Amino acid sequence: MPRRADDVLTDLVRRRGPALVAYAHLLSGDHAVAQDLVQDALVRVFGRLRRGFTPDSAEAYVRRAILTVFLDERRRHGRFTDVRHVVATPDEAPVEPPADTRLDLRAALSLLGPQHRAAVVLRYYDDLTVPEVAAQMNVSTGTAKRYVHDALRRLESVLGPLGTDDDEAAPVVPLAARSRAGEEDS
Repeated sequence: MPRRADDVLTDLVRRRGPALVAYAHLLSGDHAVAQDLVQDALVRVFGRLRRGFTPDSAEAYVRRAILTVFLDERRRHGRFTDVRHVVATPDEAPVEPPADTRLDLRAALSLLGPQHRAAVVLRYYDDLTVPEVAAQMNVSTGTAKRYVHDALRRLESVLGPLGTDDDEAAPVVPLAARSRAGEEDS
């Protein structure tokens, strides 16, 4: 017996809602924005009558919609930033965190642009291959590969060596911790 879309939506949000928000949080870096992304994605997916949906199949559509909404918002924000000087006063310079603040993955991800961040999340959180990342982002395989490569280089500049597939046991040590350890050895 086919389930009603409302029942599928209710079941999906109850069972997988926190995981969807966590996924959106990885993309956006902000919990409130992540909740908005999930809300917008649910509206997009369930805004039209769909038949034969199960919570599992609906989750794939919602995840895809989260990624699309995130990238669309970033593009739209980028366009506004280009013309904002015409209608707004400049923002104050952001305050740099103290140098001894512990670096973590969330802070490092926040330094990436939206396409680079999405590529890394899709590649390593969703465990997609590079061609699958390219398909999800609607870009060529070479572009997806470049996004992942550039993002990893940027993350390494903040976190230190991340290791390769050949060297999975390589520890991730923040640059600040490595420089302090070098001073103690002297």
